[in-house]
Amino acid sequence: MSGSSSTRDRVRLIVDRLEDRYGTIDWWHAPPDEVMVGAILTQQTRWENVERALDRLRAGDLLSMAAIEAAPADLIEEAVRCTGFFRVKTCRLQALARFVIDEHGSVEAMAAAGTDELRRDLLGVPGIGEETADSILCYAFSRCSFVIDAYTRRLCACAGVDEPVEGYRHLFESVLPPVNVRYRQTHAHIVEYAKSQCSRKRCEECSIRSLNA
Repeated sequence: MSGSSSTRDRVRLIVDRLEDRYGTIDWWHAPPDEVMVGAILTQQTRWENVERALDRLRAGDLLSMAAIEAAPADLIEEAVRCTGFFRVKTCRLQALARFVIDEHGSVEAMAAAGTDELRRDLLGVPGIGEETADSILCYAFSRCSFVIDAYTRRLCACAGVDEPVEGYRHLFESVLPPVNVRYRQTHAHIVEYAKSQCSRKRCEECSIRSLNA
């Protein structure tokens, strides 16, 4: 298990404080195909741009792994252009779609794979790193795989928690109960808090910083 008991205590306090602050958040409920596409499109862009791209893909009947695997690249590029790096993201979407179709046959069949196996295989797809793989696992397949993003690392640093990416993931997974909805909610709490506090540079008001006092 990663981290000392004091480090886990700080992570537990982050989780508890944000739970008290936000309670239940209705966040990112969508079909697995849409979540998988969104997890790639959100790389290096704002969510508002991702929503525009998802709408365009949906309008063009391109919002599924099967459709993306079969479509000409230029059609996908045009739909996702608003997210930036659209050629790179199109290549990544099609690589993911080929992986799903070639290795599993469908998204539904993919859901039968074990979490560790699926995570390992996703990390082997070009353009899919830790954050994207865990987002797919957590939000598309309802697995207990915690998403470590820039917001999470920032909050942990402010609380005096310094770990490699895998260390952060194991810390949160050691604190949270093995229930997917808690994983989703805690990640949503972190994003909402960081957008409110960190993005607006309201450090003097931050309750997380006091954990590092």
